[in-house]
Amino acid sequence: MNIKTFRPMDDARLVRIFKALGHPNRFRLFTEIWKEGGASFEGGKLEAGHVCFLNDVMERLNIGAPTVSHHLKELVAAGLISTDKQGKFVTCRVSSKALEDLRIFFARS
Repeated sequence: MNIKTFRPMDDARLVRIFKALGHPNRFRLFTEIWKEGGASFEGGKLEAGHVCFLNDVMERLNIGAPTVSHHLKELVAAGLISTDKQGKFVTCRVSSKALEDLRIFFARS
């Protein structure tokens, strides 16, 4: 997808992503999930990460559980992450589609 061919729907998606990442706690939560899950860009190519357990991420952040829950919902609504329950644990994964959209946006010429 070339930046010149972004449609209004693409613009709206990017606005939701940037708005979600614009809050310091959400940004920290997102980056911790990204690091914990192992997603990366290697040689300009997205390498999908694995799922991570939310409780592992929460241990590193100085944010209460209700606040994390609120920000997690905002990140999911923006399409930045997905969550799943495995028993009593919540797992998270960074959306490869969102990362690819951001990579394309920032790589524009």
